[in-house]
Amino acid sequence: MAFGTQDDTDEVMNEINMIPLVDVMLVLLVIFIITVPVMKHSVNIDLPRATSEARSSKPEALRLSVDAEGRYFLNETAIADGELAPRLKAAALQNPQPELHIRGDKSVRYERVAQAMAAAQQAGLRKIGFITEPARP
Repeated sequence: MAFGTQDDTDEVMNEINMIPLVDVMLVLLVIFIITVPVMKHSVNIDLPRATSEARSSKPEALRLSVDAEGRYFLNETAIADGELAPRLKAAALQNPQPELHIRGDKSVRYERVAQAMAAAQQAGLRKIGFITEPARP
């Protein structure tokens, strides 16, 4: 009972296995067949020209602060409640329209900040943001 003879194991393979090479070549061929038509088909369009100069008339942001007592400050100047809406309307009419940055004291009632936001919305200001301080670790 011989499981294997010495002659079977001593044979030297003198041919190159071409199957892996053919597999790689077929994969590359498929990739090229798919990508070449995509690269060649393009639509010719005449794009408009634009300058890369920065806008010279960038509007200054309005800073609306609400202190702990609920008083309003527009650009660090104290204003009465009745003056807030007309000033915001005047700012909304500017071209380009300035951004409104709202800073509310953490101990002020939310109602005062909400009234300021409602006045800004009624005035027509479109860009409203809140300013906060980063939390301390």
